[in-house]
Amino acid sequence: MVGITVVTGAAGALGRAVLAELTGRGGTVVAMDRPGAPLDEVGGWDGVRAIGVDLADRASVRDAWKQADEFGTPSGLVALAGGFTPGSLADLDEDTFAGLWEGNVSTLLWSAQQAAARMPRGSSVVTVGSKTAVSGKAPVGHAASKAAVVRITELLADELRPAGIRVNAVLPSVLDTPANRSWMSPELAGKAVSTEAVARVIGFLLSDDAAPISGARIPVYGDA
Repeated sequence: MVGITVVTGAAGALGRAVLAELTGRGGTVVAMDRPGAPLDEVGGWDGVRAIGVDLADRASVRDAWKQADEFGTPSGLVALAGGFTPGSLADLDEDTFAGLWEGNVSTLLWSAQQAAARMPRGSSVVTVGSKTAVSGKAPVGHAASKAAVVRITELLADELRPAGIRVNAVLPSVLDTPANRSWMSPELAGKAVSTEAVARVIGFLLSDDAAPISGARIPVYGDA
């Protein structure tokens, strides 16, 4: 389904790849992210309409979606907004955990709530979990919040199935981004998955070709 897609966290590395993929398919994208120069930049791309918003705040998200209504009815939501904070159990504190929960879980719930109230049958929601949400060693706070994203995806797939709205998650391992390359070893960098490759998977999940798929966890691990 080519139409209007809302992408949250759109000004980040993966967000930019998704914007390029979707506009390249002829769609219009509403890019939502925190206000600032990165969002202003992508808002200047052909086929992109930018809206600044605090994605962890329900009222702010509601207002942003009201602005997005001016562009038409959305047929897709790509919930990319999220964050990562390293640390062991001993390192975890209230502020860190609250930030991870708001950044990874609240941003998804409030956007999905608005999307579900607007989307017609045949629409699609794509969320971003993590390989560490389902297996392997990981910082406990981040992995727990991403595990919640995966479970929310499954719950939303069940709840929205009668309305004809599909909900699926992609589970990256290590993405090849400038920020990640700043700390990755050359060996790990060679295994990292490109944002463009993940964007193509997301584009497929939004498309009519993925009509039979809902409630799935799609691993996009590559070799990492």
